[in-house]
Amino acid sequence: MEVILIQDVDNLGGRNELVKVKNGYARNYLIPQKFAVEASPTNLKQLAEKVKVQSKKESAMLAQINSVIAVLKESPIKLGAKTGTSGKIFGSVTSLQIARAIRDQKGYEIDRKRISIVDEVKELGTYKASIDFGNGNVTEIEFEVVGE
Repeated sequence: MEVILIQDVDNLGGRNELVKVKNGYARNYLIPQKFAVEASPTNLKQLAEKVKVQSKKESAMLAQINSVIAVLKESPIKLGAKTGTSGKIFGSVTSLQIARAIRDQKGYEIDRKRISIVDEVKELGTYKASIDFGNGNVTEIEFEVVGE
């Protein structure tokens, strides 16, 4: 029997996926627990419509992510840090400071948990950080640490 999964089921498949299972498993477990619906022509049309709408949303989101990436890569982000006489900074630069600098300089709110710094920042100079936007969209940006 073919069923359309309404939600993710372990060892079977993901949401909005058409799977073939034994009749008893579908009738006695999946359908009563609201994990799946029978793959009737009406339900298949609804599934096709859901997939079409979701792909449209994903393409719009991807275009938006690409525009944000283009703005972030235009120029390096400048971070101010207190330094000693030898050029070493007190403390280190964190992802929270980078997120605030992006918000202030570029106008985009990016969660600090999505930002990871490639190298440890202990001196003035230019460094790289990577930002994970989800769905495999990762980009590297440059930021420059300048003395205050």
